[in-house]
Amino acid sequence: MTRYRLDESTRVVGDGTSVLGGSPLRLFRLTEAGRDVFDRLSAGDPVPPSRLTDRLLDAGAIHPATDLGEPSRLGVADVTVVVPTHDDEPARLYDILRHCTATAGVVFVDDGSSRPITGVRGATVVRLRHNGGPGAARNAGYRGVETPLVAFVDSDVELHDGWLDGLLGHFDDETVGLVAPRVASGPAVAGADPGVARYEERHSPLDLGRQPGRVAAGTRVSYVPAAAIVVRVAALDAIAGFDPTMHCGEDVDAVWRLTAAGWRCRYEPSVVVEHQPRPSWRALTVQRAAYGEAAATLAAVHGGAVAPVRLNAWTLAVWGLAATGHVFSAIGLAGATAMALVSKLPGVPATESLKLAGQGHCAAGRSLATAVRRTWFPIVGVAALGSRRARRVAIAAVVPALLDGGPARLLDDVAYGIGLWKGVLTRRRLAPLLPALSSGSLRSQPPKAHP
Repeated sequence: MTRYRLDESTRVVGDGTSVLGGSPLRLFRLTEAGRDVFDRLSAGDPVPPSRLTDRLLDAGAIHPATDLGEPSRLGVADVTVVVPTHDDEPARLYDILRHCTATAGVVFVDDGSSRPITGVRGATVVRLRHNGGPGAARNAGYRGVETPLVAFVDSDVELHDGWLDGLLGHFDDETVGLVAPRVASGPAVAGADPGVARYEERHSPLDLGRQPGRVAAGTRVSYVPAAAIVVRVAALDAIAGFDPTMHCGEDVDAVWRLTAAGWRCRYEPSVVVEHQPRPSWRALTVQRAAYGEAAATLAAVHGGAVAPVRLNAWTLAVWGLAATGHVFSAIGLAGATAMALVSKLPGVPATESLKLAGQGHCAAGRSLATAVRRTWFPIVGVAALGSRRARRVAIAAVVPALLDGGPARLLDDVAYGIGLWKGVLTRRRLAPLLPALSSGSLRSQPPKAHP
Protein backbone atom coordinates (compact mmCIF):
# COMPACT_ATOMS: atom_id res chain seq x y z
CA MET A 1 0.00 0.00 0.00
CA THR A 2 1.06 3.59 -0.68
CA ARG A 3 0.54 6.93 1.01
CA TYR A 4 -0.33 9.98 -1.07
CA ARG A 5 -0.68 13.72 -0.60
CA LEU A 6 -3.26 15.83 -2.37
CA ASP A 7 -2.13 18.32 -4.98
CA GLU A 8 -2.73 21.94 -3.94
CA SER A 9 -5.43 22.12 -6.64
CA THR A 10 -7.38 19.11 -5.36
CA ARG A 11 -10.51 19.63 -3.30
CA VAL A 12 -13.96 18.17 -2.68
CA VAL A 13 -16.85 20.26 -3.98
CA GLY A 14 -20.60 20.07 -3.63
CA ASP A 15 -22.12 17.17 -1.72
CA GLY A 16 -18.83 15.27 -1.43
CA THR A 17 -19.25 13.12 -4.53
CA SER A 18 -17.23 15.45 -6.77
CA VAL A 19 -13.50 16.20 -6.66
CA LEU A 20 -11.68 18.86 -8.63
CA GLY A 21 -7.95 18.63 -9.12
CA GLY A 22 -4.94 17.98 -11.29
CA SER A 23 -3.29 19.67 -14.22
CA PRO A 24 -5.06 20.31 -16.50
CA LEU A 25 -7.88 20.64 -13.97
CA ARG A 26 -10.32 17.72 -14.03
CA LEU A 27 -13.58 16.76 -12.37
CA PHE A 28 -13.88 13.32 -10.76
CA ARG A 29 -17.18 11.72 -9.72
CA LEU A 30 -16.89 9.43 -6.70
CA THR A 31 -18.91 6.33 -5.93
CA GLU A 32 -19.59 5.42 -2.30
CA ALA A 33 -16.50 3.20 -2.31
CA GLY A 34 -14.56 5.95 -4.06
CA ARG A 35 -15.47 8.42 -1.34
CA ASP A 36 -14.02 6.06 1.25
CA VAL A 37 -10.78 5.73 -0.71
CA PHE A 38 -10.54 9.49 -1.19
CA ASP A 39 -11.14 10.10 2.52
CA ARG A 40 -8.24 7.78 3.32
CA LEU A 41 -6.07 9.54 0.73
CA SER A 42 -6.90 12.91 2.27
CA ALA A 43 -6.02 11.66 5.74
CA GLY A 44 -2.63 10.40 4.56
CA ASP A 45 -3.50 6.77 5.24
CA PRO A 46 -1.94 4.07 3.05
CA VAL A 47 -4.26 2.75 0.34
CA PRO A 48 -3.97 -0.23 -2.00
CA PRO A 49 -3.66 0.26 -5.77
CA SER A 50 -6.98 1.00 -7.42
CA ARG A 51 -8.43 2.45 -10.58
CA LEU A 52 -9.29 5.64 -8.70
CA THR A 53 -5.77 6.19 -7.34
CA ASP A 54 -4.32 5.54 -10.80
CA ARG A 55 -6.68 8.08 -12.38
CA LEU A 56 -5.92 10.69 -9.70
CA LEU A 57 -2.20 10.03 -9.95
CA ASP A 58 -2.09 10.27 -13.74
CA ALA A 59 -4.12 13.48 -13.63
CA GLY A 60 -1.71 15.07 -11.14
CA ALA A 61 -4.43 15.33 -8.49
CA ILE A 62 -2.43 13.29 -5.95
CA HIS A 63 1.27 12.61 -5.46
CA PRO A 64 3.13 9.75 -3.74
CA ALA A 65 4.33 10.65 -0.25
CA THR A 66 7.92 9.40 -0.16
CA ASP A 67 9.36 11.49 2.68
CA LEU A 68 7.87 9.55 5.58
CA GLY A 69 11.02 7.65 6.57
CA GLU A 70 9.84 4.37 5.08
CA PRO A 71 12.57 2.32 3.34
CA SER A 72 12.38 2.05 -0.44
CA ARG A 73 12.96 -1.09 -2.46
CA LEU A 74 15.93 0.45 -4.24
CA GLY A 75 18.69 2.15 -2.30
CA VAL A 76 21.60 4.46 -3.02
CA ALA A 77 23.77 1.43 -3.82
CA ASP A 78 21.42 0.72 -6.75
CA VAL A 79 22.39 4.02 -8.41
CA THR A 80 25.30 4.86 -10.70
CA VAL A 81 26.01 8.57 -11.14
CA VAL A 82 26.97 9.88 -14.60
CA VAL A 83 28.45 13.38 -14.93
CA PRO A 84 29.13 14.96 -18.35
CA THR A 85 32.11 17.29 -18.05
CA HIS A 86 33.90 19.66 -20.40
CA ASP A 87 36.95 21.67 -19.31
CA ASP A 88 35.89 21.59 -15.65
CA GLU A 89 38.34 22.04 -12.81
CA PRO A 90 39.21 18.81 -10.93
CA ALA A 91 38.04 20.41 -7.67
CA ARG A 92 34.50 20.66 -9.11
CA LEU A 93 34.50 16.95 -9.97
CA TYR A 94 35.78 15.91 -6.56
CA ASP A 95 33.09 18.03 -4.91
CA ILE A 96 30.41 16.05 -6.79
CA LEU A 97 32.18 12.78 -6.01
CA ARG A 98 32.18 13.36 -2.25
CA HIS A 99 28.37 13.53 -2.26
CA CYS A 100 28.07 10.23 -4.14
CA THR A 101 30.34 7.94 -2.09
CA ALA A 102 27.50 5.54 -1.15
CA THR A 103 26.41 4.99 -4.75
CA ALA A 104 27.47 2.02 -6.87
CA GLY A 105 29.90 4.28 -8.72
CA VAL A 106 30.50 7.59 -10.45
CA VAL A 107 31.28 7.95 -14.16
CA PHE A 108 32.75 11.22 -15.43
CA VAL A 109 32.32 11.59 -19.19
CA ASP A 110 35.04 13.87 -20.56
CA ASP A 111 33.20 15.39 -23.51
CA GLY A 112 36.18 16.42 -25.62
CA SER A 113 37.88 18.68 -23.07
CA SER A 114 40.89 20.64 -24.35
CA ARG A 115 42.86 19.16 -21.44
CA PRO A 116 41.74 15.55 -21.04
CA ILE A 117 40.86 14.32 -17.57
CA THR A 118 43.61 11.87 -16.70
CA GLY A 119 41.86 10.31 -13.73
CA VAL A 120 39.69 11.01 -10.72
CA ARG A 121 40.35 8.80 -7.72
CA GLY A 122 37.26 6.78 -6.83
CA ALA A 123 35.54 7.31 -10.20
CA THR A 124 35.55 5.97 -13.75
CA VAL A 125 36.47 8.34 -16.57
CA VAL A 126 35.11 7.88 -20.10
CA ARG A 127 36.93 10.00 -22.66
CA LEU A 128 35.21 11.25 -25.82
CA ARG A 129 37.66 12.58 -28.42
CA HIS A 130 35.22 15.13 -29.81
CA ASN A 131 32.64 17.29 -28.05
CA GLY A 132 29.28 15.68 -28.82
CA GLY A 133 27.05 17.62 -26.45
CA PRO A 134 25.25 16.62 -23.24
CA GLY A 135 22.97 13.99 -24.82
CA ALA A 136 25.81 12.08 -26.44
CA ALA A 137 27.90 12.33 -23.25
CA ARG A 138 25.11 10.97 -21.05
CA ASN A 139 24.53 8.09 -23.46
CA ALA A 140 28.24 7.21 -23.42
CA GLY A 141 28.28 7.28 -19.63
CA TYR A 142 25.24 5.14 -18.92
CA ARG A 143 25.64 2.42 -21.57
CA GLY A 144 27.80 0.20 -19.38
CA VAL A 145 25.89 0.78 -16.14
CA GLU A 146 24.87 -2.41 -14.33
CA THR A 147 22.64 -0.84 -11.68
CA PRO A 148 18.86 -0.50 -12.20
CA LEU A 149 19.03 3.29 -11.76
CA VAL A 150 21.30 5.98 -13.18
CA ALA A 151 21.56 9.53 -11.87
CA PHE A 152 22.63 12.22 -14.31
CA VAL A 153 24.23 15.29 -12.73
CA ASP A 154 25.66 18.31 -14.55
CA SER A 155 29.08 19.46 -13.45
CA ASP A 156 27.80 22.92 -12.44
CA VAL A 157 25.31 21.49 -9.93
CA GLU A 158 25.93 21.60 -6.20
CA LEU A 159 24.77 18.43 -4.42
CA HIS A 160 24.08 17.87 -0.74
CA ASP A 161 24.51 14.84 1.48
CA GLY A 162 21.55 12.46 1.19
CA TRP A 163 20.26 14.10 -1.99
CA LEU A 164 19.21 10.76 -3.45
CA ASP A 165 17.27 9.53 -0.42
CA GLY A 166 14.09 11.52 -1.05
CA LEU A 167 13.93 10.49 -4.72
CA LEU A 168 14.33 6.72 -4.66
CA GLY A 169 10.99 5.91 -3.01
CA HIS A 170 9.19 6.90 -6.22
CA PHE A 171 10.77 3.93 -7.98
CA ASP A 172 8.76 1.53 -5.80
CA ASP A 173 6.18 2.16 -8.50
CA GLU A 174 7.44 0.02 -11.39
CA THR A 175 5.89 2.42 -13.90
CA VAL A 176 8.03 5.36 -12.77
CA GLY A 177 10.84 5.95 -15.24
CA LEU A 178 12.28 9.29 -14.07
CA VAL A 179 12.36 11.42 -10.92
CA ALA A 180 13.80 14.93 -10.67
CA PRO A 181 14.58 17.10 -7.65
CA ARG A 182 14.09 20.84 -7.47
CA VAL A 183 16.98 22.67 -9.13
CA ALA A 184 17.28 25.98 -7.31
CA SER A 185 19.61 28.75 -8.46
CA GLY A 186 22.67 29.02 -6.26
CA PRO A 187 24.75 32.04 -5.23
CA ALA A 188 27.00 33.85 -7.70
CA VAL A 189 30.43 32.28 -8.15
CA ALA A 190 33.59 34.35 -7.74
CA GLY A 191 33.83 37.01 -10.43
CA ALA A 192 30.23 36.62 -11.61
CA ASP A 193 27.61 39.36 -11.72
CA PRO A 194 25.58 39.17 -8.47
CA GLY A 195 22.65 40.87 -10.19
CA VAL A 196 22.24 37.89 -12.48
CA ALA A 197 22.27 35.55 -9.50
CA ARG A 198 19.57 37.61 -7.75
CA TYR A 199 17.41 37.53 -10.87
CA GLU A 200 17.86 33.80 -11.45
CA GLU A 201 16.98 33.09 -7.82
CA ARG A 202 13.39 34.05 -8.71
CA HIS A 203 13.23 33.41 -12.45
CA SER A 204 15.48 30.50 -13.33
CA PRO A 205 13.76 28.20 -15.88
CA LEU A 206 15.43 25.28 -14.11
CA ASP A 207 13.59 25.96 -10.84
CA LEU A 208 10.08 24.54 -11.15
CA GLY A 209 8.83 25.57 -7.75
CA ARG A 210 7.80 24.10 -4.42
CA GLN A 211 4.89 21.90 -5.48
CA PRO A 212 5.36 18.25 -6.52
CA GLY A 213 3.87 17.04 -9.74
CA ARG A 214 3.76 14.52 -12.52
CA VAL A 215 5.83 15.62 -15.50
CA ALA A 216 4.15 15.66 -18.91
CA ALA A 217 3.70 18.04 -21.82
CA GLY A 218 0.69 20.32 -21.34
CA THR A 219 0.67 20.10 -17.54
CA ARG A 220 1.82 22.44 -14.76
CA VAL A 221 5.24 20.71 -14.77
CA SER A 222 5.71 20.16 -18.48
CA TYR A 223 9.44 19.38 -18.33
CA VAL A 224 12.34 18.88 -15.93
CA PRO A 225 15.96 19.80 -16.65
CA ALA A 226 18.59 17.06 -16.77
CA ALA A 227 20.82 19.12 -14.49
CA ALA A 228 19.95 16.45 -11.89
CA ILE A 229 17.65 13.51 -12.60
CA VAL A 230 17.40 9.84 -11.64
CA VAL A 231 16.24 7.49 -14.39
CA ARG A 232 15.34 3.82 -14.53
CA VAL A 233 17.86 2.26 -16.91
CA ALA A 234 15.18 0.02 -18.45
CA ALA A 235 13.08 3.08 -19.24
CA LEU A 236 16.02 4.90 -20.82
CA ASP A 237 16.87 1.82 -22.87
CA ALA A 238 13.25 1.66 -24.03
CA ILE A 239 13.59 5.07 -25.70
CA ALA A 240 17.18 4.47 -26.89
CA GLY A 241 18.59 7.08 -24.53
CA PHE A 242 18.97 10.80 -25.20
CA ASP A 243 18.90 12.14 -28.74
CA PRO A 244 22.61 12.79 -29.45
CA THR A 245 21.79 15.21 -32.27
CA MET A 246 20.20 17.70 -29.86
CA HIS A 247 22.66 19.99 -28.08
CA CYS A 248 19.85 21.80 -26.26
CA GLY A 249 16.39 20.56 -25.30
CA GLU A 250 17.53 16.93 -25.29
CA ASP A 251 16.32 16.59 -21.69
CA VAL A 252 12.82 17.87 -22.54
CA ASP A 253 12.73 15.52 -25.51
CA ALA A 254 13.70 12.53 -23.36
CA VAL A 255 11.01 13.27 -20.77
CA TRP A 256 8.31 13.61 -23.41
CA ARG A 257 9.39 10.38 -25.12
CA LEU A 258 9.33 8.58 -21.77
CA THR A 259 5.77 9.72 -21.06
CA ALA A 260 4.72 8.84 -24.63
CA ALA A 261 6.13 5.35 -24.03
CA GLY A 262 3.92 4.94 -20.94
CA TRP A 263 6.43 5.73 -18.17
CA ARG A 264 5.53 8.01 -15.29
CA CYS A 265 7.87 10.91 -14.57
CA ARG A 266 7.84 12.71 -11.23
CA TYR A 267 9.00 16.08 -9.91
CA GLU A 268 9.98 15.90 -6.23
CA PRO A 269 10.83 19.38 -4.84
CA SER A 270 11.38 18.14 -1.28
CA VAL A 271 14.89 17.37 -2.54
CA VAL A 272 16.81 20.50 -3.58
CA VAL A 273 20.09 20.81 -5.47
CA GLU A 274 21.64 24.08 -6.64
CA HIS A 275 22.69 25.13 -10.12
CA GLN A 276 25.30 27.81 -10.67
CA PRO A 277 23.68 30.93 -12.18
CA ARG A 278 25.02 32.40 -15.40
CA PRO A 279 28.07 34.61 -14.75
CA SER A 280 26.84 37.59 -16.81
CA TRP A 281 23.78 39.04 -18.53
CA ARG A 282 25.34 38.17 -21.87
CA ALA A 283 25.71 34.53 -20.83
CA LEU A 284 22.10 34.51 -19.63
CA THR A 285 20.76 35.86 -22.93
CA VAL A 286 22.83 33.34 -24.92
CA GLN A 287 21.39 30.53 -22.81
CA ARG A 288 17.81 31.76 -23.13
CA ALA A 289 18.20 32.16 -26.90
CA ALA A 290 19.44 28.56 -27.08
CA TYR A 291 16.35 27.42 -25.16
CA GLY A 292 14.14 29.28 -27.62
CA GLU A 293 15.91 27.83 -30.66
CA ALA A 294 15.49 24.33 -29.23
CA ALA A 295 11.69 24.71 -29.42
CA ALA A 296 11.78 24.33 -33.20
CA THR A 297 13.91 21.20 -32.88
CA LEU A 298 11.45 19.77 -30.38
CA ALA A 299 8.56 20.64 -32.67
CA ALA A 300 9.95 18.32 -35.33
CA VAL A 301 9.36 15.38 -32.96
CA HIS A 302 6.61 16.57 -30.61
CA GLY A 303 4.54 18.97 -32.70
CA GLY A 304 2.02 20.97 -30.66
CA ALA A 305 3.65 20.06 -27.33
CA VAL A 306 5.81 23.16 -27.80
CA ALA A 307 2.82 25.50 -28.20
CA PRO A 308 3.42 28.86 -26.47
CA VAL A 309 -0.04 28.83 -24.86
CA ARG A 310 -2.82 26.31 -24.26
CA LEU A 311 -6.41 27.42 -23.91
CA ASN A 312 -9.88 26.65 -25.17
CA ALA A 313 -11.46 28.41 -28.13
CA TRP A 314 -13.97 30.36 -26.02
CA THR A 315 -11.25 31.82 -23.81
CA LEU A 316 -9.24 32.76 -26.89
CA ALA A 317 -12.33 34.51 -28.24
CA VAL A 318 -12.78 36.44 -24.98
CA TRP A 319 -9.23 37.78 -25.06
CA GLY A 320 -9.38 38.33 -28.81
CA LEU A 321 -12.38 40.61 -28.35
CA ALA A 322 -10.65 42.44 -25.51
CA ALA A 323 -7.47 42.89 -27.56
CA THR A 324 -9.39 44.37 -30.48
CA GLY A 325 -11.15 46.90 -28.28
CA HIS A 326 -14.51 45.14 -27.88
CA VAL A 327 -14.28 45.12 -24.10
CA PHE A 328 -17.99 44.89 -23.35
CA SER A 329 -18.41 42.05 -25.84
CA ALA A 330 -15.49 40.28 -24.15
CA ILE A 331 -17.10 40.68 -20.72
CA GLY A 332 -20.41 39.41 -22.08
CA LEU A 333 -18.81 36.35 -23.66
CA ALA A 334 -16.85 35.63 -20.50
CA GLY A 335 -20.07 35.78 -18.50
CA ALA A 336 -21.84 33.50 -20.98
CA THR A 337 -19.08 30.90 -20.84
CA ALA A 338 -19.16 31.04 -17.04
CA MET A 339 -22.90 30.39 -17.00
CA ALA A 340 -22.50 27.59 -19.54
CA LEU A 341 -19.97 25.92 -17.26
CA VAL A 342 -22.51 25.86 -14.44
CA SER A 343 -24.84 23.68 -16.51
CA LYS A 344 -21.97 21.40 -17.58
CA LEU A 345 -20.98 20.60 -14.00
CA PRO A 346 -24.01 19.18 -12.20
CA GLY A 347 -23.31 18.60 -8.54
CA VAL A 348 -20.75 21.41 -8.44
CA PRO A 349 -21.99 24.59 -6.71
CA ALA A 350 -22.67 27.45 -9.12
CA THR A 351 -20.27 29.70 -7.19
CA GLU A 352 -17.49 27.14 -7.67
CA SER A 353 -18.20 26.86 -11.40
CA LEU A 354 -18.18 30.64 -11.81
CA LYS A 355 -14.93 30.83 -9.86
CA LEU A 356 -13.39 28.19 -12.12
CA ALA A 357 -14.44 30.08 -15.24
CA GLY A 358 -13.00 33.33 -13.93
CA GLN A 359 -9.74 31.69 -12.90
CA GLY A 360 -9.49 30.04 -16.30
CA HIS A 361 -9.88 33.31 -18.17
CA CYS A 362 -7.38 35.10 -15.90
CA ALA A 363 -4.81 32.32 -16.17
CA ALA A 364 -5.19 32.37 -19.95
CA GLY A 365 -4.67 36.13 -19.94
CA ARG A 366 -1.38 35.76 -18.06
CA SER A 367 -0.29 33.02 -20.41
CA LEU A 368 -1.18 35.10 -23.47
CA ALA A 369 0.77 38.07 -22.09
CA THR A 370 3.82 35.86 -21.71
CA ALA A 371 3.37 34.57 -25.26
CA VAL A 372 3.21 38.15 -26.58
CA ARG A 373 6.55 38.96 -24.92
CA ARG A 374 8.34 35.71 -25.73
CA THR A 375 6.81 34.46 -28.96
CA TRP A 376 4.72 37.01 -30.82
CA PHE A 377 6.62 40.22 -30.04
CA PRO A 378 7.86 40.74 -33.64
CA ILE A 379 4.29 40.54 -34.93
CA VAL A 380 2.83 42.72 -32.19
CA GLY A 381 5.77 45.14 -32.44
CA VAL A 382 5.30 45.69 -36.17
CA ALA A 383 1.53 46.03 -35.72
CA ALA A 384 2.08 48.55 -32.92
CA LEU A 385 3.78 50.94 -35.36
CA GLY A 386 0.44 51.69 -36.97
CA SER A 387 -2.18 50.46 -34.52
CA ARG A 388 -3.20 51.95 -31.18
CA ARG A 389 -4.84 48.65 -30.21
CA ALA A 390 -1.64 46.72 -30.90
CA ARG A 391 0.23 49.21 -28.72
CA ARG A 392 -2.27 48.57 -25.93
CA VAL A 393 -1.72 44.82 -26.28
CA ALA A 394 2.04 45.34 -26.10
CA ILE A 395 1.73 47.51 -22.99
CA ALA A 396 -0.60 44.99 -21.35
CA ALA A 397 2.01 42.28 -21.94
CA VAL A 398 5.03 44.33 -20.86
CA VAL A 399 3.69 45.79 -17.62
CA PRO A 400 3.33 42.44 -15.78
CA ALA A 401 6.95 41.59 -16.66
CA LEU A 402 8.20 44.94 -15.36
CA LEU A 403 6.31 44.37 -12.12
CA ASP A 404 7.76 40.87 -11.74
CA GLY A 405 11.43 41.04 -12.61
CA GLY A 406 11.87 44.49 -14.11
CA PRO A 407 13.84 45.12 -17.32
CA ALA A 408 15.76 41.88 -16.75
CA ARG A 409 12.53 39.93 -17.26
CA LEU A 410 11.99 41.64 -20.60
CA LEU A 411 15.60 40.89 -21.59
CA ASP A 412 15.01 37.25 -20.65
CA ASP A 413 11.81 36.99 -22.68
CA VAL A 414 13.15 38.80 -25.74
CA ALA A 415 16.31 36.65 -25.80
CA TYR A 416 14.16 33.52 -25.73
CA GLY A 417 11.99 34.94 -28.51
CA ILE A 418 14.96 35.77 -30.73
CA GLY A 419 16.20 32.19 -30.42
CA LEU A 420 12.68 30.90 -31.03
CA TRP A 421 12.27 32.83 -34.28
CA LYS A 422 15.74 31.82 -35.40
CA GLY A 423 14.79 28.17 -34.92
CA VAL A 424 11.42 28.62 -36.62
CA LEU A 425 12.95 30.28 -39.68
CA THR A 426 15.88 27.86 -39.87
CA ARG A 427 13.85 24.68 -39.46
CA ARG A 428 10.64 26.00 -41.03
CA ARG A 429 8.48 24.80 -38.14
CA LEU A 430 5.48 26.92 -37.19
CA ALA A 431 4.35 24.83 -34.19
CA PRO A 432 6.32 26.93 -31.63
CA LEU A 433 4.33 30.01 -32.76
CA LEU A 434 0.82 28.54 -32.75
CA PRO A 435 -1.52 28.31 -29.72
CA ALA A 436 -2.89 24.90 -28.81
CA LEU A 437 -6.67 24.97 -28.65
CA SER A 438 -8.84 22.53 -26.74
CA SER A 439 -12.52 22.13 -26.02
CA GLY A 440 -11.94 21.30 -22.35
CA SER A 441 -13.66 23.78 -20.06
CA LEU A 442 -11.69 22.79 -16.96
CA ARG A 443 -8.20 23.41 -18.31
CA SER A 444 -7.73 26.45 -16.10
CA GLN A 445 -4.10 25.79 -15.12
CA PRO A 446 -1.72 26.78 -17.96
CA PRO A 447 1.58 24.90 -18.24
CA LYS A 448 4.84 26.58 -17.46
CA ALA A 449 6.68 27.16 -20.71
CA HIS A 450 9.52 24.78 -21.47
CA PRO A 451 13.01 26.25 -21.42
